[in-house]
Amino acid sequence: MRQDPAHQSGPAGPLPRLAAELLAAPPSLGPVRLVAVDGHAGSGKTTFAGRLAEALGGAPVLHLDDLASHEELFAWTARLRTQVLAPFSRGEEARYRPYDWRRRAFGPARPLPAAPVVLIEGVGAGRRAVRPVLARLLWMDVPARTAHLRGERRDGPEQAAFWRGWVPAERRHFASDPSRPFADTLVRHGAAEPALLSGPGRGHLNRRAGDRG
Repeated sequence: MRQDPAHQSGPAGPLPRLAAELLAAPPSLGPVRLVAVDGHAGSGKTTFAGRLAEALGGAPVLHLDDLASHEELFAWTARLRTQVLAPFSRGEEARYRPYDWRRRAFGPARPLPAAPVVLIEGVGAGRRAVRPVLARLLWMDVPARTAHLRGERRDGPEQAAFWRGWVPAERRHFASDPSRPFADTLVRHGAAEPALLSGPGRGHLNRRAGDRG
């Protein structure tokens, strides 16, 4: 697959170049450029989102694990819409209640500023219900089996039961609501820096911007 000229490595490196591109994009939700980092569990979304947030000068990151729960692994859309998307659309700070996976309960509200760029990372971040308000959809281009093996090794045997339930749930989600076909950018791990490639949904970016206009 061809590497997009805007994403080619150079003196600044791919992440600073991507950060500059995102900041130059029109807002997608109120004053916010909402950027999704999606991919299979274990594909490196959290690490990549952290590095991109740093390149953006400390952009806020919403981890979708904070909106999901044991009973609702993917049924978090209403919470995202009410607690985050609606306030952003009004130019207001969002407040969401993160889920405590040990206590199995939602905790006290946590602020999320309506910054110029806000990253949301997690499996399903680029789902159908969210795509209309995204400035960019990034997909961690790691095969499902490879990502899941990484995740299982990372979490250890104490999380084996969780993974046995997670894998079929994730498979069902992406079968009915895939994200990769709509990704503007594919992120592939590199020895030092990630490779950023034009995604299959690159043309959707311009159509979304036109719809917002």
